[in-house]
Amino acid sequence: MSPVTHFLIGWIVAEGSGAPTRRDRALIAAASVIPDLDGVGAIVELATRNTDHPILWFSEYHHALAHNIGFCLVVCAFGVALATRRVVTPAVMLFVFHLHLLCDVVGARGPDGEQWPIPYLLPFSLAWEWTWSGQWALNAWPNFVITGLALAVMFYLAWRRGRSPVEIFSAKADEVFVRTLRNRFHGSPKNPFPNGHGME
Repeated sequence: MSPVTHFLIGWIVAEGSGAPTRRDRALIAAASVIPDLDGVGAIVELATRNTDHPILWFSEYHHALAHNIGFCLVVCAFGVALATRRVVTPAVMLFVFHLHLLCDVVGARGPDGEQWPIPYLLPFSLAWEWTWSGQWALNAWPNFVITGLALAVMFYLAWRRGRSPVEIFSAKADEVFVRTLRNRFHGSPKNPFPNGHGME
């Protein structure tokens, strides 16, 4: 699935978990998308593909460097150090990280049919790789449906609760986004967060 879809799913889970602050919600959303950090090598690979010495950082390291339990433990350690809820938030981060891996096993087959097996036990072992023979392509219709549903839930939660994923980047921009959304869709419900955005 695309990083945008992973991010939206993470933020929705953060909302559902009752994360009390922007920081906690941001940590959960980040944990949901951060495994795709090992896909950044695609930029270098595309830039060097027609040279005499192409750099295959994406082909060699995608679904390897960050799609594993070792990287997950590092991410959750940041949650323990930075979250307001030092037990619940890291536990939710652990959940969304694994949800990302599961979503990739189900729906992230490459255009050439490559499954990108997930070496789950790295860096401790290569003994267990996650694959599924029924994996659908990254651009298959189920991924578009899931992304559409995630967007719909995000818009509803923003309208209902008065905050959106935009808050992670800017509280002011989030207020403008929510106000615009509510003006477009006939006002707002009673705000369940009387103290605003739950800022830390």
